[in-house]
Amino acid sequence: MAHLLGAENLHVALPDRVLLDAVTLGIEEGDRIGVVGRNGDGKSTLLRLLARQQEADGGRVTVRGGVRVGVLDQQDDATAGVTVRTRVLGDAAEHEWASDPRIRDVMSGLLGDIDLESDLADLSGGQVRRVHLAELLVGDDDVLLLDEPTNHLDVEGIAWLAEHLKRRWSARAGGLVVITHDRWFLDEVCTRMWEVHDAVVDPFEGGYAAYVLQRVERDRQAAAIESKRQNLMRKELAWLRRGAPARTSKPKFRIDAANELIAGEPPVRDTVSLTQLATSRLGRDVIDIEDVTAGYGAGPSATVVLEDVTLHIGPADRIGVLGPNGAGKSTLLALVTGDLAPLSGRVRRGKTVTVQQVSQRLEGLAEHLEERVSDVVGRYRTTFQAGKDEVSPGQLLERLGFTAAHQKVAIKELSGGQKRRLDLLLTLLDEPNVLVLDEPTNDMDTDMLAAMEDLLDTWPGPLVVVSHDRYLLERVTEMQYAVLDGRVRHVPGGVDQYLALRAEGQAAGASRGSSPGTSAGAGSAAPAGTADSAGAGLAGRDLREAQKEISALERRIEKLGKQTDALHATMAEHDPGDYAGLQALSEQLSAVQDEIDQAEERWLELSEQVG
Repeated sequence: MAHLLGAENLHVALPDRVLLDAVTLGIEEGDRIGVVGRNGDGKSTLLRLLARQQEADGGRVTVRGGVRVGVLDQQDDATAGVTVRTRVLGDAAEHEWASDPRIRDVMSGLLGDIDLESDLADLSGGQVRRVHLAELLVGDDDVLLLDEPTNHLDVEGIAWLAEHLKRRWSARAGGLVVITHDRWFLDEVCTRMWEVHDAVVDPFEGGYAAYVLQRVERDRQAAAIESKRQNLMRKELAWLRRGAPARTSKPKFRIDAANELIAGEPPVRDTVSLTQLATSRLGRDVIDIEDVTAGYGAGPSATVVLEDVTLHIGPADRIGVLGPNGAGKSTLLALVTGDLAPLSGRVRRGKTVTVQQVSQRLEGLAEHLEERVSDVVGRYRTTFQAGKDEVSPGQLLERLGFTAAHQKVAIKELSGGQKRRLDLLLTLLDEPNVLVLDEPTNDMDTDMLAAMEDLLDTWPGPLVVVSHDRYLLERVTEMQYAVLDGRVRHVPGGVDQYLALRAEGQAAGASRGSSPGTSAGAGSAAPAGTADSAGAGLAGRDLREAQKEISALERRIEKLGKQTDALHATMAEHDPGDYAGLQALSEQLSAVQDEIDQAEERWLELSEQVG
């Protein structure tokens, strides 16, 4: 492969530490490289050095003659008086760019909901970010350096970007380096990984899953990495192998080695124990949203956002919420938290239910900004129940990456990611029994995301998560719902089924002559393989038979769900000393869950055929 760009013996020193030391690396034709590492360890600095936007204290960066380098950094420029069209397309006439399929793909994929004549100064921060990304992607650069390109993109937009980059920067074309905390994106796009840590850059072959495996092996062999960090990554590897087998098919991912490493690793969550504890705290009735219409205002002038919503939240349900920006996800959360009363229908709550939400705005920290972390956390009780274990607030702080030095600083001095982790911790210490998370992954690096997920694995109660981070949703939730066209529907197939539904909806809209969907960051483009994967569908008698079976399966799934609830309740009331009885109940629960999985798999198969 041809060499495109390289760095030799890069050295960068800050007043208090060395950020990068003797770093040598290169980008070859066809490389798609993901960059990971703790916040503050030098990822963005490395990208600026490679882009020659910053001079190193030592070493040099070389670019092969004729190679064009494009950069997306985290500083967005919204100059007043400049339109979106001018910023992205310059003075090109519409017939010039509209005849280019690559440019059309970028425009629909990123700017489908933005008026091209809009002034940049009038756009939101997320829209400006997408304009900058579109400007870069319509260009003809040979190497792209992207710093957090998935920020402000929803699940659809991220899936579109992954497909676009894989097509554009294939094994035979150009080079790509991307910094992102989105682990699904890293695994989907990247063929190599760089880990920035302790002033060095370690290379790894393969995507994120392969990186996790190799890092676990490195940590085990070196025996110098702290055991907590190693165990956390082993747990994440176990989930990657058990919960997402498609990711492990990446080239050079050594499956036998992975299986050996996780042979004795337990499941990421002790479902039986968590269900018992949750039911004992909450009982069987938690939150039931029944035939609800919700919106804002009153009377005939009310603005309706959601209609005919029915959602049952049980004592140990872990629910992920998907949907394009503006679809009504926040309205659904407000129904769950009780911050919004329904326009019609009813919301029933158990007598002991207390709901707390960790929001994007970090309201829980507002009154503590001048106080030290240790002083705020020290006001809480001395122990916290994390699964079967009791831990102190200080131990929880350590699990979430707060060193002794961090605990002594004022909250206002913390980074965005640290504030988000502290807000989650304070919420848990307040002892709610229903937890709602609204975009909890912002400003966090991959290590801290894994630490947060590890803590959530011990959460003994209902969990409702809204996030554009596909990896997080699949990792910490066990069922997903989609907010689409003012409705809330269960999607047994998770994110893949949601993307297929969005693609079908957009295709139907296009066939009626309507405009593309208005998802922020998604447009009308859909990732390859998400729609029409089942072929031409069914017709006539076969179609009627399939629809009849789908209805029967839906009734069967509902009945099995009630059996699951009943078994959970029985286990909660069972004598905890009767291990044999609990084991028998656990086996019954497992058998019922297997039936549900089989029924849902058949439901998905038929739904694709009739769709």
